[in-house]
Amino acid sequence: MNITGRLFELADEKYADFQAKLTPGIDRELFIGVRVPAARKLAKELYKSGDFEAFLTELPHKYYDENMLHGLILSEFKDYDECVEQVDMFLPYVDNWAVCDIMSPKCFKKNKDRLIGKIIEWSESNLVYTSRFGMGMLMTHFLDDDFRQEYLDIPARVKLDDYYAKMMVAWFFATALAKQWDAAIPYIENNALEPWIHNKTIQKARESNRITPQQKDYLKTLKR
Repeated sequence: MNITGRLFELADEKYADFQAKLTPGIDRELFIGVRVPAARKLAKELYKSGDFEAFLTELPHKYYDENMLHGLILSEFKDYDECVEQVDMFLPYVDNWAVCDIMSPKCFKKNKDRLIGKIIEWSESNLVYTSRFGMGMLMTHFLDDDFRQEYLDIPARVKLDDYYAKMMVAWFFATALAKQWDAAIPYIENNALEPWIHNKTIQKARESNRITPQQKDYLKTLKR
């Protein structure tokens, strides 16, 4: 099957223009313009038929949309070990926030005892989007019933000097403030995060509907 050809059949020029504006650093000619619902539907079709294995080995992909489809196919995997192996192969080629954030493998939810070790490994990577992916999975799976205080130290330790890595740390802590206020607020009170991340965390938290007005007022007093 010519998977790239399938993607071009789903092309939308205006959507490609829109995506290119949201994803700086990637040439406009590398955007096919496949909308996410259509890409997700194709990923499910390919995973169900098994016609995806060769595509996953064709790295690096040329087009942004190929990378999006790759991430969406990995999100369909049911076998945890196979999924992690494929994720590890793909992450070094991820070069933008959208592809990074589209990946959310279904099998991770049922394997949290094994996942946390990989999350630490990914988060500690010097590769921006590998680290961002690790923090994103921590935010997705470990801020609710499986939360532990020490998990907040994982993103707090990330020191990558990159906007998209720092933005994920801020996003993580803003979400942690909404879900685990008592555990997360000392990181703000004690200036445990660098100033830009600290202030961005406060900004994002104060924009959230999950933070109470009283909490928002208190956060405002903690800006640096």
